[in-house]
Order: sequence, then structure tokens, then C-alpha cells
Amino acid sequence: MLYKYLFVFLGAAVPWLEVAVVVPLGIVWGLSPFWVMIIAILGNMMTVLALIFGFDRIKVWYIRRREKKGNKASKQSRRAVALWNKYGLPGLAFLGPILIGTHIAAFIGMVLGAERRSMSLWIGVSIVWVLIFGMATVLGFDFFLKNI
Repeated sequence: MLYKYLFVFLGAAVPWLEVAVVVPLGIVWGLSPFWVMIIAILGNMMTVLALIFGFDRIKVWYIRRREKKGNKASKQSRRAVALWNKYGLPGLAFLGPILIGTHIAAFIGMVLGAERRSMSLWIGVSIVWVLIFGMATVLGFDFFLKNI
């Protein structure tokens, strides 16, 4: 069972898997919803904070990568910029995890000029999605089992 919790931690740390997939999967596996949510938060925040505080190095890599690809922005990048322009940092942080991923939202926020402290705070607050996905899974799973 320990390997399943390790999978939750590592899955939450991976961009695109993140909490929307990992939390429900961990709960469906029969793991404790409380521990799944805590471990998913830790896994996700570990890599997101590393991205935010290591941003300068990552930015250089990203610029080189985009230059090699012809400087064309990805679909996620365009979506993130639209979120930023419409809702600012709080909107990007809250909508990012469900629309483009926490990691991409944090990176785009930093590219667009967010301060490390503000980005960390808003991404930390947006982790409420873990609770939403966790509780929805628990309630949905219970509802499903009771109505069979």
C-alpha cells in the first residue's frame, strides 16, 4: 500500500497528471482520502515551488526552446495569457490547475511578471482544488456504492 501513496506523491508532482487525476485515483484505490489529499498537496507544491524559485534558469531554457520551435506559443501558453489578461494573478492561479495545470500556470505567471512571493501564495491557495477533487470523489464514490 505504501507504493500507492508514493505514486500519489510522484503523480501530483508531475505536470499534467497533477491533482485532478491523482487524487481521485488514490481514493478509488481505497487509500485514505485525508492522506491522499495531504500527500498530493505536498507532491504538487514541491515541484511548483521549485519551478517558481528556480524560474530564472527555467526561463533561459524555455526561451531557447521556443526559439528552436520558431517562437510559436503553445495552446496552454495562449490560454494562460488569456486567463492572466482577464483575471490577473488570482484568476490564473485558481483556474490554472483545472484548465492548463498548476506548473504551467505558475510558469506563465512568472513569465508575465508575477513576484515569487505572490505567485507562491496564490498557487498555494489554489490548491483548494485538491479538496474539491477529493471530496467530490469520496461523495461520488459513496453515492455510487449506495445506489448499486
